[in-house]
Amino acid sequence: MHISEAAINNDLIETLRGTILFPMDTHAYSTWLEIDLGAIQHNLKTIKAITKTQVMAIIKANGYGHGVLAVAKAVTEAGAEWCGVARMEEAINLRQAGIAGQIMVLGYSPPRLIPAAIEHDIHVAIYNPHMAHDYVTYAAAYHGRLKMHVKVETGMGRLGMAVEQVPKFLGEFHRHPNLEIDGIFTHFAKADEKNSDTTQRQLSVFNDLLTQLKKAKLCPELVHAANSAAIFNYPESYFGMVRPGIALFGLDPSPNSPLPLSFRPALAWKARLTSVRKFPPGHGISYGSVYITSGCERIGVVPVGYGDGYRREPDQRVLVRGQLVDIVGRVCMDQSMLQLDSVPEACAGDEVVLLGEQGGQRITASDIANCWGTINYEVVCGLADRLPRVYLGK
Repeated sequence: MHISEAAINNDLIETLRGTILFPMDTHAYSTWLEIDLGAIQHNLKTIKAITKTQVMAIIKANGYGHGVLAVAKAVTEAGAEWCGVARMEEAINLRQAGIAGQIMVLGYSPPRLIPAAIEHDIHVAIYNPHMAHDYVTYAAAYHGRLKMHVKVETGMGRLGMAVEQVPKFLGEFHRHPNLEIDGIFTHFAKADEKNSDTTQRQLSVFNDLLTQLKKAKLCPELVHAANSAAIFNYPESYFGMVRPGIALFGLDPSPNSPLPLSFRPALAWKARLTSVRKFPPGHGISYGSVYITSGCERIGVVPVGYGDGYRREPDQRVLVRGQLVDIVGRVCMDQSMLQLDSVPEACAGDEVVLLGEQGGQRITASDIANCWGTINYEVVCGLADRLPRVYLGK
């Protein structure tokens, strides 16, 4: 059973809220993503079993490319108490789609959107004391009470309130009529490195602050710090909630921090061969003719290109009939060419796997990332919205 992301729009939100998953013939697509919602739910439940805490499922960037609405529904059904996103518009979209659990914006929230945050019961991050005064102005004008978590800078060097500012800030605002500060958190810079001195220092700074706040009876109720890597490398960082992102999707937090084997990848990228033909020796393939046939070669075309998020990089391979074959010539915006001499039985209409498994062979997001000189996060987050997403039933 499958459901197409095309069904997930404002006119069919009630369909998303329900349980219907209708059959989808992938032959209707030239290229598509298959997302296993059951794998995502399995991974989330595994994390809850490991940590025995609340979970904030980080589903920003369109659910790491997996499709945020379907992912949000799957993780909340599987027991995630919170969903975390980067921007207010992501959070509002989730609310309007019927996601009823706790939602938090982890990044910057423009003051003008504070009334929307109050209206939709969305938590925001506060990482600068001056922001609070702007937020109070809008919250008071709306006659509402804004929920927020204080973000603390402990060594990440990004967003975060200076440790020495936090007690004064909480002392001033912890009983404010327009602000409800119910959480405090930080973020690790090197959680994917086991026994990192940096992470230990961050934990020490954060724990010292928490001790100080508890003595002054200023500590917010919910404390959280652990991202995906910290869940496996730093159990002392669990506190009351963990924030898995990449691990939810069965992808390694880093090459140095692989997931346990029980985790399941959730995404595959597939396409159809749209053409197979022979070209004579000396024939140029694709833009710039950077690839020239050395003999009579069978060249296939697959309707995938950099417009879909498949980079214009050399030395890439895909799976055809369970065999790895080379992409030759330059990747175009919408199409790429394959060298098919090693798969003489390949023909137009065959399924091609760019990411995933076929015939016992597998191409992972990390394999693609290594080819591109980047990380697996960027591979999946860069998958274009125009790619149809077909959801496997839970």
